[in-house]
Amino acid sequence: MGQFSIFIVALAALTIPIVMARFKVTTIPTAVAEIIVGILLGESALNIIEETTAVNLLSNLGVTLLMFLSGMEINFDLFKHDDNQEVGHVNPAKTAITSYILIAITAFVGASVLHFIGLFSDIMLATIILMTVALGVVIATLKEKEILSRPIGQTILLTAVLGEVIPLLLLTIYASINGGNAEKLWLIIILFVVAIILLNRFKKPYEWFNEISKSTTQLDIRLAFFLIFALVTVAQQVGAENILGAFLAGMVMKLLQPSEATMDKLTSIGYGFFIPVFFIMTGVKLNLKSLFAHPNALMLIPILVLLLIVAKLPVFLIYRKNFVNRNALAGTLLATTTITIVLPALEVARKLKLITATQSDAFILAAVIVCIVGPISFNAIFKLTKQDKIKDRVSILGANVITVPVTQELYDNWYNITMFTNAEDHYNTYKSRIPKLKLIPGLDEEQLKQVGAFECEIFVAGFENDEINCRLGSMAKRNGVKRVIVSQRKTVESQQLRDLREKGVEVFNAFNAETSVLRSMIESPSIVAILRNTKNGLYEITVRNRKYAGRKLMDLPFINKITVSYILRKNQWLTPHGNTIIEPGDKIIFTAPIEEVTPIRTEIEKKN
Repeated sequence: MGQFSIFIVALAALTIPIVMARFKVTTIPTAVAEIIVGILLGESALNIIEETTAVNLLSNLGVTLLMFLSGMEINFDLFKHDDNQEVGHVNPAKTAITSYILIAITAFVGASVLHFIGLFSDIMLATIILMTVALGVVIATLKEKEILSRPIGQTILLTAVLGEVIPLLLLTIYASINGGNAEKLWLIIILFVVAIILLNRFKKPYEWFNEISKSTTQLDIRLAFFLIFALVTVAQQVGAENILGAFLAGMVMKLLQPSEATMDKLTSIGYGFFIPVFFIMTGVKLNLKSLFAHPNALMLIPILVLLLIVAKLPVFLIYRKNFVNRNALAGTLLATTTITIVLPALEVARKLKLITATQSDAFILAAVIVCIVGPISFNAIFKLTKQDKIKDRVSILGANVITVPVTQELYDNWYNITMFTNAEDHYNTYKSRIPKLKLIPGLDEEQLKQVGAFECEIFVAGFENDEINCRLGSMAKRNGVKRVIVSQRKTVESQQLRDLREKGVEVFNAFNAETSVLRSMIESPSIVAILRNTKNGLYEITVRNRKYAGRKLMDLPFINKITVSYILRKNQWLTPHGNTIIEPGDKIIFTAPIEEVTPIRTEIEKKN
């Protein structure tokens, strides 16, 4: 029977997405569908899956990997302080923290109401349950909607992260106090210390791992599982929940800056099998027959559903300040989902005999209901708007006859450009032509930090002074800017410039550019015509959308609209063919009409 149960679970995991795709079911997230199927296959209905040791082991691995991948989804750049936020700019971290404070307050009020009306006496346990957010379901929903990396997606994600981590810590405290181990609470600090030690220990070796790893060793994946089991083991020893250890392992792995290929492999392992098993078994373990046999428990369900929703409603008040009302409401409803922490919380309470099995089932069913209603409502209401789209932030220092025309010609849909100058006469000359031109008092590093010059993805030092540009380029690299471009006018390259090149700084030399263009006009006049063409141009896109990884170039849906010239992969130029397999991180160089480029770039470069 045990082997048959594994077979049925594996068959369900395979069949569910196929059936949903066949009948075009898009409003229900796959994770929710797996829970519903689990209910049908479990003791509540058909009762053909038995809770064996093997199936439960796979399910536990599933929730462990779910928490690990959840930790890897956090964009730590969002927690950097930015003093130069524009009006209307979204700060996901601040928005999420404010939202979650209101959730915690409302959850406590709701738990007090349950205690006051006599339906549930444990205020602390009820508060923990009402303030949880199902991070796994939220991530699955955002991934399917392909908005996880967008401002609203990251805001909802961080709200869900808080809704998982804080209840996890409170659950550990709750279990220790009620289990008579309150004096051991300080040991949880050891878990975080071990996480920091592992991060520092593997930061440099991880880069070496990438160089020596091959298909038969897969050192990146082995390291990921080592981190998981190391921190889960430490969590068990100090009395914390396993999933807290797994979540921290994911955060450590993310801070090691894994490649897109590594993240893709880990996602495939998790969502390919183990995580679906967890969601299916969540439904299997729910006993609706027993629940419906107790009138008091049935009366508790609608009240719990209402409180689980009401506890998250204050989120709307915060979200609506940053997003349109429609999407703010959708995000609020998605935040009502709660299942992952509810299960271990109730298990702890049952072990301590602080809750009956019937009450536990009522909480689980209420959580399942909001897990169904929340994502379906989100998918039905949410609509991507312009402010949800991500643009590369560009800081250009120096307003002159070169930088100003370039700023005007850069495509507004792709770049959010701010120009800085310390020359008042230049500011007065160009301020009517450049909407976001800022006059700054000086070019000291602290002054540039204060005005937010380094808060960008692309930094251009474009003054008419080579020494100043080199100094600004060094500052930008020191402050963690990804791409730094330095303008130079001298024909002889200095040692300082060579040092900057070694640090990854890109150099634009006006003299070299002019001679290159003149040579091209003589040797290849068509190339110059392409560069001058305003309707068709030469473009570069980076493959970040994982659904295109592993596909042949000729199978791309838009291949008939573009002409691919080259593919840059790990600093090597590839001559493209129809059978060339696309890999994450590939830079595709192509020509296309300008009106075709934006949708192609949006599709290929979006992270999911």
